[in-house]
Amino acid sequence: MIQEREGRRHRGLKVFVLLCALMVIALPAMAAKGGGKGHGGSGGSTGGSGTISLKMVTDANGNGTPNYGDQVTYNISTTATEPRVELLCYQNRVMVLDAVTGFYASYPWPWTQVMTLSSQSWTSGAAECTATLFSWDGWTRTTLAPPLSFHVDP
Repeated sequence: MIQEREGRRHRGLKVFVLLCALMVIALPAMAAKGGGKGHGGSGGSTGGSGTISLKMVTDANGNGTPNYGDQVTYNISTTATEPRVELLCYQNRVMVLDAVTGFYASYPWPWTQVMTLSSQSWTSGAAECTATLFSWDGWTRTTLAPPLSFHVDP
């Protein structure tokens, strides 16, 4: 009786370990196929319609183009109900800025719609940036317009 109970316990433990191993293998494969893409993830679907353009908020040297430390926002147009913009900036292929904000009336942090072109890891110099207008339904990220790429001078 005791040996039978021990055998069932070990069998249950083996099944549990096997299921955990399968999850460790399956989850990265699902993510690589595009399942579960979230904040900061690339990909998702392309659909909907919209436009995005850069708008200078502060222009320290007055040249009308983005420089390190300037502040920008975006002019957007879309029929999506909760559009968002993600800004990614890179220096020598290293991401130095990743910022996301909502552009809809009920967004709880509207002041984040102004983005400063600097970060803790971006302390000076030029960068290559891309702003993407997208919507998010909790499961799927849908790109609403072609990404807006721009250069930031030092």
